[in-house]
Order: sequence, then structure tokens, then C-alpha cells
Amino acid sequence: MLNWTMSGVYGLRPGEVWWAASDLGWVVGHSYICYAPLLHGNTTVLYEGKPVGTPDAGAFFRVLSEHAVTAMFTAPTAIRAIRQIDPQASAQTRYPRPRMRTLFLAGERCDVETLDWAKRSFGVPVLDHWWQTESGSAITATCIGLGNSLSPPPGQAGKPVPGYNVTVIDDDMQEVKPRTLGNIVIRLPLPPGSALSLWQNHQLFEKLYFTKFPGYYDTMDAGFVDEEGYLYVMSRSDDVINVAGHRLSAGALEEAILQHPAVGDCAVVGLEDSLKGHIPLALCVLKKGVQQDPEDIVAGVVRLVRDSIGPVAAFRRVLFVGSLPKTRSGKIPRSTLSDLVNRKPYKITPTIEDAEVFKAIEKTVRERL
Repeated sequence: MLNWTMSGVYGLRPGEVWWAASDLGWVVGHSYICYAPLLHGNTTVLYEGKPVGTPDAGAFFRVLSEHAVTAMFTAPTAIRAIRQIDPQASAQTRYPRPRMRTLFLAGERCDVETLDWAKRSFGVPVLDHWWQTESGSAITATCIGLGNSLSPPPGQAGKPVPGYNVTVIDDDMQEVKPRTLGNIVIRLPLPPGSALSLWQNHQLFEKLYFTKFPGYYDTMDAGFVDEEGYLYVMSRSDDVINVAGHRLSAGALEEAILQHPAVGDCAVVGLEDSLKGHIPLALCVLKKGVQQDPEDIVAGVVRLVRDSIGPVAAFRRVLFVGSLPKTRSGKIPRSTLSDLVNRKPYKITPTIEDAEVFKAIEKTVRERL
């Protein structure tokens, strides 16, 4: 299974150099960084640290050049951080990368703007794919070793890899039409390498993953498939915002907002509303050096969401913050942020890189919301 992952999914040949960010979780830490490259004969470059300020936004490009990396694997958060500090990617011009063939993204949804920027800046195909710690390997991907297209549609996370029967269903377990948001599930049985239980708690394992949709493994992610079978993972199921009965994906809203040239990063959460139940609230981080009037930025962001999602989103609220909290794997804890903005008790997990960010956001919420 691990050998197949390196050759089938990533298209690596023995002897080639492979980069994996050190903070992408248990699956990458064990399987993709250690066991698989050793079994397949690949050298692994393990990068620890931020992609900016060490000393500049060219740190990733420098390591890629110095170690002649063939394929790179990181989270979209790292790419957004580079783009925020160096939007023209001027730092990368100092580091030639003649052996680099592909850049793979995972760990969270990659918006189209970030994807396009990465393609231009790194000069190679940029391929998103999706897996979970519980799966033990990629669930959907653009399998280079199987001859899949190097230019799939933007925003997708690939097609199911052999062994995974992935589908999207509604809450009544009916398969939905293409491009309809629903629950991403995997028809049983799961392939070899998937988790078999939880340590000393098999009852909870069955309850979490197999009770809500009998006959399926519940990924607890929301998304849709297109007419060609590509999967689009939009958000966690509990990150879907219900606005006056309309289910909206936090990921789709964020993708629209990130089209604004002044916005470097954002997180959308549901703000409780007495009329609509919830309305979307965007926490936005501006790119370095932006001088545009905040009110003009808000107007532009609202217009982008209206054009992309429609007036049904009821989107009007934006808060500008200095940074967003991230886990070490680059994920935004939206449920925690939702509790924070709704002035509910919230818990900061040990995986958060900088817990002080919550205090800064809480201060902004008190002053401006």
C-alpha cells in the first residue's frame, strides 16, 4: 500500500527526492515521510519551520533548489502565507529548481486563487488531494503513476483512488445530483490500511463513523462531485452554515472572498441571527502592504460573494484580524472560532500553534461586532 502511494499517487521513481512538511499529521508523519520513502527508495527532505520570515518568503524555494527536490507535499496554508508576504513571488527567482515536477497539497481545502498563484510561482502542476488520518492513505487524488491528467479542474481534490468507493449523499442517505452539496461517505468495506478501531474504545469507533449512515464510513466532510467524477471537498460537515434554511459551505464562501486582491487569508463562520438562524461572518487577514480603505475592501468582498454564491448567502459582515489561528497541520478551527464570535465558551486544543491569536480576535470581536 505504501509503495503504491509513492509510485501510483505521487509518481515518484526510486532515488528521487521527496519533500514533506513536518506538520501534516500522523498519516504523513509515519507513512509518507518515513515508511513509504524507505520502502520505495526515496530521499525525504523534512522541513520544520515557517515558510516566511526564515529569513524571508523564499525559504521553501531555497530548500527545493538546494536539495534538488522532485515532488513537494505541503498544506495550502503555507502557500497562502508566502503569497500574503510576497504576492509577486519575487523571492523564488533566486532559486532554480530544474528537477521539480509536481507540488501536492492536502490537509485543508485549497481555494482556486491560491492554486493558480502556486502554479505560476512554482512553475509545475499543483495537485490537491484528500485523505484522513483514519484512511491511512489518499482517498481521492490525481494519481500521477496511473497517468491521470496533470491539469484537472480547479478546486477539485481528485478522483477516488483504487479501493475507495466514494459517494455524496443527503441526510436521508440518497445520492445527490452532481454539484449538489452533501455528505461525503465511503461505501463499506474500507480498503486495507484503514483504521480498524479506536484504542480501547471500539464502541465509540462504530458510533462515530458507522452509525449515522449504515453501510458507509462517514468522513464527516461535506462536498460534491462533478459530472466527470471529480470530488470537491468544501468543508467539515459541522462547518456548513444554515442561512434561513439554505445550506452554505464555508469553503465556497472563503473561496469567493479570497478572490479579492487585498485578502491574504480568511475564515468564514456562522454568526447567530434572530431572523435567519445564522449569517456568515468573514474573519479576513489582509496582504502585507495593503493601503486600501477598509470599507472599500468590505464592499468588494461582499460583491464577490454575491456574484459567486448569490444573495441567498446574506453576506455582509467582515472583521479584519491580524492573523488566524491554525493547527500545526495548517487547519483553521472554525468550530472554536464560531463559539468565540458568538460569545460562547470555547476550548483551545493543544494542536494550535499560537493560542494568543484567539485573544486578539476576541478583542476585535468585543470592539467591532
